[in-house]
Amino acid sequence: MTTTRTRAVLVALTATAALALTACGSGDDTTSGASATTSSSATAEGAHNAQDVSFAQGMIPHHQQALEMAELAADRASSAQVKDLAARIEKAQDPEINTMTGWLKAWGEDVPMAGMDHSGHAGMSGMSGMSGMMSDKDMTALKKAQGTDFDTMFLTMMVQHHQGAVEMAGTEKSKGDYAPATSMADSIVTAQNAEIKEMNKLLGKG
Repeated sequence: MTTTRTRAVLVALTATAALALTACGSGDDTTSGASATTSSSATAEGAHNAQDVSFAQGMIPHHQQALEMAELAADRASSAQVKDLAARIEKAQDPEINTMTGWLKAWGEDVPMAGMDHSGHAGMSGMSGMSGMMSDKDMTALKKAQGTDFDTMFLTMMVQHHQGAVEMAGTEKSKGDYAPATSMADSIVTAQNAEIKEMNKLLGKG
């Protein structure tokens, strides 16, 4: 009886241990798999290259100057269409500045300073040579203009400014790695090409 009882206890203990090991093994595999998936997803989401950094660091001051130009339209433009366009530019580009600033901070990269001059001072060397950027002289002239003179000058400058942004965004689309950045670049190309056509039409060129 004692032997039989002992064997029964051993069989029960063995079965319990086997079940426990199976459960632990299954749990470990699931956790490991989930962890690997999360890690892989995070790596894919966070992958970026030097072009992505260059795009954000260049497009932020580029957008900032566009906003500066657009803000002037409120009390200087005579055309309601120009004022409407300027308002749409502000609405589109201000959030993009915030988004790109967030990327650079997350990557541990320098964020261009707001309010820098457009000749490349304040530590941002070479900014005046960036595609489509207006010079200090251009900006001063725009600030002095009023009415129809302002409308013509604003539209002419903004076409050039947009063309520069489209060029920069095209480079990002072809050479960038970070999906959110290449997606933004695609949106910039689409939206600003459409606005270029609209502005040329207002200038009587299209």
